[in-house]
Amino acid sequence: MIRRFTPSRPSYLHVVRASAWYDLVVTAGFVTPWTYALVHGALSSLGATLGLGVLPSLDPLQILYANLMGSVVVVWAVLRIVRPLPVHGLFDGAARTLFAIWQAYALSQGVTRVLWLFLVVEVTFGVLQLAPWRPSRAAKSVAA
Repeated sequence: MIRRFTPSRPSYLHVVRASAWYDLVVTAGFVTPWTYALVHGALSSLGATLGLGVLPSLDPLQILYANLMGSVVVVWAVLRIVRPLPVHGLFDGAARTLFAIWQAYALSQGVTRVLWLFLVVEVTFGVLQLAPWRPSRAAKSVAA
């Protein structure tokens, strides 16, 4: 089986870096209470305009969790931009799997369907980063 992206190829590191840039752009607004309020308003407006639903009203605990998540994701994104390593793609793919599971759960509970936009990207980058780590058929037959 020939794979387009393998963890040791430079093209794989381009995928790792691209996913990091996406994370940085999307989550930078979650880092502070003030920027999160702006992002929250923009996402609610987008959801209302597209008929996908709005976000719940802001409350201090929601803001805290958004800021914590935004801070961690921004630091993780900067690491992958500055020094991308193949193993970063593996761990980011695992994290995206978890994010996608919880986003799907939230969608099943009736949150705004704007979340679908983010879920699609999470799954796409997750597959692109995890697929190359799957053992090839040749490696499986050698192990057997």
